[in-house]
Amino acid sequence: MTHASPLSSLPRHAVVIGGSLAGLLAAAVLAGHATVTIIEADALPDGPEPRRGLPQARHTHLLWSGGARAVEEILPGITADWTAAGAFRRSLPTDLVSKTAQGWLPRHEEMQFAIACSRDLLDSVVRSRVVGLPGVTTLQQSRVRGLEGTAARITGVRADTPDEENRLITADLVVDASGRGSRARSWLEALGVSGLKEAGVDCGLVFATRIFEAPEGAHALGFPIVSVQPDPRVPVPGRTATIVPIENGRWQATLSGTRGGRPTADPEAFIPFAKGVRDPIVGELLEGRKPLTDVSVTQGAASRRIFFEKADLPDGFFAVGDSVATFNPLHGQGMTVAARGLLAVRTLLRAKGLSHAGIGREAQRAIAPQVAAAWDLAASQDLLYPGATGTKPRPGTGLFNGYAERLTAGATTKAPLTAALLQVITMNRAPAHWLRPGVVREVLRASDRGALKAAPLTAAERTVAGLDQDGLAGTGSPLGAVDRAGRAR
Repeated sequence: MTHASPLSSLPRHAVVIGGSLAGLLAAAVLAGHATVTIIEADALPDGPEPRRGLPQARHTHLLWSGGARAVEEILPGITADWTAAGAFRRSLPTDLVSKTAQGWLPRHEEMQFAIACSRDLLDSVVRSRVVGLPGVTTLQQSRVRGLEGTAARITGVRADTPDEENRLITADLVVDASGRGSRARSWLEALGVSGLKEAGVDCGLVFATRIFEAPEGAHALGFPIVSVQPDPRVPVPGRTATIVPIENGRWQATLSGTRGGRPTADPEAFIPFAKGVRDPIVGELLEGRKPLTDVSVTQGAASRRIFFEKADLPDGFFAVGDSVATFNPLHGQGMTVAARGLLAVRTLLRAKGLSHAGIGREAQRAIAPQVAAAWDLAASQDLLYPGATGTKPRPGTGLFNGYAERLTAGATTKAPLTAALLQVITMNRAPAHWLRPGVVREVLRASDRGALKAAPLTAAERTVAGLDQDGLAGTGSPLGAVDRAGRAR
């Protein structure tokens, strides 16, 4: 199936391999410089429906403000489109009940935000915008066999389409956005490209997700995102539990665990697992809720990074998104890294144009800083879990991690450090932001004295969720009354 918008008279042609979020944003960035063909193995749905090529969409996805702002620059008005379609714009940390490794974050007034909805809805809204751009065509139910060209220059791809096998599709630029299953490295090596090094980290993570009917009144109240994260400093399996309010009056609940503490597809074990993490609040909130789906499980969510930017890439090619780096989904980095990297590519194209010699290599280097910052932050943490394997972090990483732990502990009591933490976590700033003199001074003065002892839910939120003043009726959980900033009252 092919979907085409009115073609422009642009003389150049670009091929984007993959029609997921990274591929769609790549097409949007390129659309002002060339006609664009998105080649996608699936039949793309018209609305927010699941598709085979994106199995991870079953799990919770938050688009951090750093990514949302980047997408907004590429596709102006997209945030309003998302919310009109049913997504929620959640203020951070106001609409966040989160237990970090160092403790509960107070719910200050907005410092950052996140877009909360199903991944299917998020992608569908972007897709409807991008396929309507002049010069953008989708070639669906088609699979790329390999790159066409030489080690010096890529000239197109060969693909099996519904109408023709091994079809040659010529292009001035090929962008690989085919995701975790990308074969770009082997394709390039088959053409004689060398020096493609790879790093990986595997902490044995498994995800399990189930969607529940939200309590009556939760949507109108603006019920917060609730998350309990592991403490990688403790030598036990890292287990998490998260609830994200999504469209159509639903709660999407995702559990995760590393080796020795993984969730399963057993529906009877879902809530007990959620209660067994570092704090039982997610399990208590889900107890008594009506499940709307079975439990979906994804195994083998290892992280991998290919250093395309360090190789002598052929002209006319670059990779983006999960084709370059796959991250532990717990950190919520993948979509934002892709969006911010493509925003940097847009800046490059506006400055130099698609016809500039070496534009593919320069685009790959423009993407690299976003990838590197997220990789260093996440991979060093993932290696701390029992049984984790992978590439050793760079020298000095342990020292930085110790500083970051102190900053995060300070964020549980000091608003300036909560703001600094969220600036980096939501990828509006690089981790170097934490080393600014003003932040360092706050870290040196920080302590966790006076930190919250229980999940900072408001009285209204507890009432909607069926919790009494002391927690869930019958459990004795110590959830004292708090105001919206997480202060006891």
